[in-house]
Amino acid sequence: MQVEISQTSTGLTVLTEPVPGVRSVAVGCWIDTGSRDEHPGEAGAAHFLEHLLFKGTEELSARYISETFDAIGAQSNAFTSKEYTCFWARMLDSELATGMDLLAEMLQRPAFRPEEIDSERNVVIEEINMNEDDPSDVAGETFMRTLFRGHPLGLPVLGTRESIGGMTAADLRGYWQRRYGAGTALVAVAGNVEHRDVVEMVEHRFGAWEAADGTHDLASLRVEPTASVVARDTEQVHLVFGGESMHRTDEGRIVDGVMHHILGGGMSSRLFQKVREERGLAYAVHSFAMRFAETGGWGVYVGTTPANAHTVMEILVEEIERMITDGVTAAELDRAKGHMRGALALSMEDTNTRMIRLGRNQLFGLPHLPLDERLARVEAVTRADIEDIAARNLTGPRVVGAVGPVPAREFEGYLS
Repeated sequence: MQVEISQTSTGLTVLTEPVPGVRSVAVGCWIDTGSRDEHPGEAGAAHFLEHLLFKGTEELSARYISETFDAIGAQSNAFTSKEYTCFWARMLDSELATGMDLLAEMLQRPAFRPEEIDSERNVVIEEINMNEDDPSDVAGETFMRTLFRGHPLGLPVLGTRESIGGMTAADLRGYWQRRYGAGTALVAVAGNVEHRDVVEMVEHRFGAWEAADGTHDLASLRVEPTASVVARDTEQVHLVFGGESMHRTDEGRIVDGVMHHILGGGMSSRLFQKVREERGLAYAVHSFAMRFAETGGWGVYVGTTPANAHTVMEILVEEIERMITDGVTAAELDRAKGHMRGALALSMEDTNTRMIRLGRNQLFGLPHLPLDERLARVEAVTRADIEDIAARNLTGPRVVGAVGPVPAREFEGYLS
């Protein structure tokens, strides 16, 4: 269906994608801010604020908000990334007005009650504790901190125990006043809706929302070959190996996605077959790409016993170099494109997935393409395209972020 886009009188962008034949509707209020926008001393503020906005407004208690979402049969939640925050709800089409009421109140009139801040501070610290108890999460965060060292993208989304523990109501209100407003927000809606009706709802509920700061501290990235290891007496070494890649609007992003599916995106991928199926060296192994405003990254995650770490690293390097020098086979390319086409088509059956695609594309300046055109772009990828992307994206300096009983020097020979 056709995506429609309007702006309210205060400059708030409203997007809709009508989906006839369903009774659900998903609405997302997207804020163009994340951990990369935090000032010194604010580490974790964007994520902490995401939590707090569910804890009550000037008029509504946290209990009232949760009970009302439950009463209308809605699913509701939020998520924070390095570059954006989204508050969303999915509900019956007939309950959209109530869901929009709640989201509008949460975003524009948070209460910042001291007792709620202290309570939620403990919740966020427990979330940090939970992640730090998961070696794969620690390996991923160590990789990000190492790859983006000295760059705003290297800041942890959750913050630290120290930064969250010291954050005051004034700090959180200041971040909210600076980054939340009509100029940094958009509302994306997908499901059984009419665009005109949604625009009227948003205008009525967000019409007085003032503008906010939408600027970002974009910076160049210089990657130094580095291995960073968090020493722990774990049964496995959990490691992420990778480097810098393309930014989010790069024209090669579809080709890059196809390449990563072949390298480590599924059970038929090269890394899964070589590391797990043929050698039995790991339970989990996969590759990934991440793209941001001015740069990006790629990586491979694997968990293996310390005695096998060298063997696994040799396989990772060998397969990456093979991708660079030999490219892919026609059979691999056809299989990867078939998988991606199927995944794209299946994602269109979920209104929440459609809403998330709408919001991200609009924030990132990407086109809202109909499904047939997206499928055609995947189908158009050639073996030569993948050779070009592999040579461009996989050949730079590399880093390792790892957790386990292996010293960092054990990985240094694989970084260049």
